[in-house]
Amino acid sequence: MFISALELFKIGIGPSSSHTMGPMVAAKDFIDRICNSNLKGSIRCILKGSLAFTGKGHNTDRAVVLGLYGYSPESLIDQNIDALLERLLQNNFLDDNHTIIFDFGEPLPEHPNGMILELLDQSGKVLMSETYFSIGGGFITTLAEISQVVAPLKMESDISCPYSFESASSMLQMSVDNGLSIAEMKRINELEYLSEQELNDGLDKIWQSMRTCVEKGLMAEGSLPGGLEVSRRAKTLYDQLDSENANLNDWLCAYAMAVNEENAAGHMVVTAPTNGAAGVIPAVLYYFITHESGTIEQIRTFLLTASAIGGLIKYRSSISGAEVGCQGEVGSAASMAAAGLCAVRGGSALQVENAAEIALEHHLGMTCDPVKGLVQVPCIERNGFGAIKAYTAASLAMRGNGQHFMPLDNCIAAMKQTGLDMSEKYKETSLGGLAVSITEC
Repeated sequence: MFISALELFKIGIGPSSSHTMGPMVAAKDFIDRICNSNLKGSIRCILKGSLAFTGKGHNTDRAVVLGLYGYSPESLIDQNIDALLERLLQNNFLDDNHTIIFDFGEPLPEHPNGMILELLDQSGKVLMSETYFSIGGGFITTLAEISQVVAPLKMESDISCPYSFESASSMLQMSVDNGLSIAEMKRINELEYLSEQELNDGLDKIWQSMRTCVEKGLMAEGSLPGGLEVSRRAKTLYDQLDSENANLNDWLCAYAMAVNEENAAGHMVVTAPTNGAAGVIPAVLYYFITHESGTIEQIRTFLLTASAIGGLIKYRSSISGAEVGCQGEVGSAASMAAAGLCAVRGGSALQVENAAEIALEHHLGMTCDPVKGLVQVPCIERNGFGAIKAYTAASLAMRGNGQHFMPLDNCIAAMKQTGLDMSEKYKETSLGGLAVSITEC
């Protein structure tokens, strides 16, 4: 199946693609259905599993309200969301007849990020109901769709794609057989659904949004919202680097942390492939452009290559922290960034696949246990380390000839199985790990 780079990289708002953007999209879909049905009544939203446990920290309830008012994540990029919500809630939308319930009981069996939206008449009878799942990266699916193998990925049929691949091994074979790079094959596939202009404009917009996010984060100061009183550090770090003999790691951390501080503040970010991991790819790409004089064509090559790897990970495993832990978020982002960097440095398809595998391998088993359900500790620093691992993985792959022991497909399979075996406490519920390891003074 085929998933577009312009779908994998979504422009939206923080703090979470699965807990903020996904529920907003689901709520908007539900209200659109109500409007088309001409039914009237009150609305009840029941948040299940991870959406309930960390929903407050991720502003899930606020996202649902915005979605029910018809807003999409991209439409809110330039909005003052606090002021907008204050105006909306003056209409008493969430009164006794419209409720959002955080259900801390058993999650829905199909996916840990479930939500049930219902339209009720005056007697409480259900007039309309839909169950949605937020499956990571701002993607949603319904109960009917999630039982199907491919529908939850919201992908197009790949029947018309000249270079259709659903595994890294088939991708590599096609590259060898046709003498094309991964980015070239991905571009040809994209052009079955988009014009050349649409694709280039979309990729350029994604990069400009990433760049804007880095640069805004490098200028911002103060504490992040949510109650932890975590101070922004990217600007302080960046200002020191301007006057010191900084190393690569310092630059990458500054750029990645700048993005994730913007995400934690609820500002504009690009799912790459999620909000919680939004800083890794922009940091690596920004460093390449700023310090190594990358070109616009290399930016497009980077994003196309990264999206090819991200699509494989999403198809064969998951990019949802609530489903497989942070290995599916920062691990996937590092794998994508390593592949993109290797490609723009002239790496072969074999070296690109090797870079992606190295980066993912060294995130296996990483838990998702955000303190207070906020995308701050350990998420902000973790993106800096993900960027460093991505850069290192690309460098290691470029030093070799692409031949290596562990195939990317096997590493993705290991990530999926590790996620299945991982305790629910460590999958975006804030019930274990760092989230419960705070000393009360």
